[in-house]
Amino acid sequence: MTVAKIFPLQELARALEASRRAGLKIVHCHGCFDLLHIGHIRHLQAARALGDLLVVTVTADAHVAKGDGRPAFNEALRAEALAALACVDRVAISHAPTAVEAIRLLRPDYYVKGQAGEDPARRSDRLQQEIATVRELGGDVRFTHEVVFSSGALLNAHFRVPDDRASA
Repeated sequence: MTVAKIFPLQELARALEASRRAGLKIVHCHGCFDLLHIGHIRHLQAARALGDLLVVTVTADAHVAKGDGRPAFNEALRAEALAALACVDRVAISHAPTAVEAIRLLRPDYYVKGQAGEDPARRSDRLQQEIATVRELGGDVRFTHEVVFSSGALLNAHFRVPDDRASA
């Protein structure tokens, strides 16, 4: 069942057209989701409550800019972990450097980010582009207010990511 929720991005965009015509509200979350933790789970559950279908796009390995040794889990495993969650309806891997392409393809009613992005003064250029794209397409941006953890800090504090270069 988990794998059945994972689609190529273009195929997912086509599949969402029928849902949109049926009047379903599409909610979209995007991120790396390298180490899936309770903060992610609560964020996704809160996002799902905003609409009828929760679609999650995962940043492809080539565009994860989290530092050396990251992502710890490859894009296929990260997509599979997300698809295993009951609150997530569909998952796709985005091979673009930002979520903008996925937003343009999926055209969500709601694009949902965590509370860190709520303060306009703290928004990255990337998040500002994403928000502008959502609004340009007639969607709305929402922010969840769940417990916040840093996957990077958790990985660094509790896990040793093997360094492939050391064994070469």
